[in-house]
Amino acid sequence: MTTSGTVADARRSTTESETLVRRRGTLLVIVASFCFGSSGVLAKPAMDAGLSPQQVASVRIGLAALVLLVVVGLTRPALLRVRRADLRLLVAYGLVGVAGVQLLYFAAVARIPIGVALLLEFTSPVLVALWVRFVRRTVMPARMWAGTILALVGLAMVAQVWQGLRLDAVGLLAGIGAALCSAGYFLLGEHGMTTATRTLTPIGMVTWGMVAGAVAIAVIAPPWSLPGETLARVTDFGAWRVPVWTLLVACAVMSTALAYLFSISALRHLPANVASVLALCEPVVATTMAWLVLDQTLTVVQIAGAAVLLGGAGLVQVASRKPVTPG
Repeated sequence: MTTSGTVADARRSTTESETLVRRRGTLLVIVASFCFGSSGVLAKPAMDAGLSPQQVASVRIGLAALVLLVVVGLTRPALLRVRRADLRLLVAYGLVGVAGVQLLYFAAVARIPIGVALLLEFTSPVLVALWVRFVRRTVMPARMWAGTILALVGLAMVAQVWQGLRLDAVGLLAGIGAALCSAGYFLLGEHGMTTATRTLTPIGMVTWGMVAGAVAIAVIAPPWSLPGETLARVTDFGAWRVPVWTLLVACAVMSTALAYLFSISALRHLPANVASVLALCEPVVATTMAWLVLDQTLTVVQIAGAAVLLGGAGLVQVASRKPVTPG
């Protein structure tokens, strides 16, 4: 009885530990979604003041890279040390997961409705799931597939993709490219945090990835070419009037640096296919914040879509508790 009791206690301890890890990962994804979701509320007034989407993205990424380099370099410089074997991963993460997603999404928004572009980008959970199933040959529970599809249906309702729908081949290709880059962001991040060299820290990977992304996007929209008079201009932000530069700083720190850090940290505790579905909470956060801060209307369909999306994400979370088996 002593032996069986010891085994039972060990199994119970393991189960409790796994549950704690899942909860920690889920909390990190939710916090990251809140940070990512705030970007639209902070960036839209800056664009209304006269900045282009590319300029906002360039400042957002470049300033985030600078803040991370300075803060981490002064407080924990050891975290910035990387092995030569990790350089290709960091560059790929920065080009694909940072610069690629931003540029292709903005290119899609310029040619097709925002709702359609948003839906295309957030089909990345399906791409991640297909990669896990057919490349890694991992068999996933049916409930996980059902939850992923349900979450995408909810996203379509929140984004209201049927409004102003029109076909534009270049815009659609850009949206698909954004989805591929978004999927690459989750897969590369998971690889860096779990299966690569195990020498990378979340803050080290985010910092150098942000630097690589900032260099890439600066080629298209150099941050030093921004008009100074626009940055100093005061613009409406809900019930307040604030300088444009303060919105950009907040977007760089909260919506970029902290958002990427929380998101990459979550991949230490959750597989990419689960984290990518839970990240679909971001459009719900963005829509809700736009309603609260910018007084943008929220329809009954969008509210119902948010409930459907969250239900699908919850189903994926429940399904992830069942161990997946190799094909």
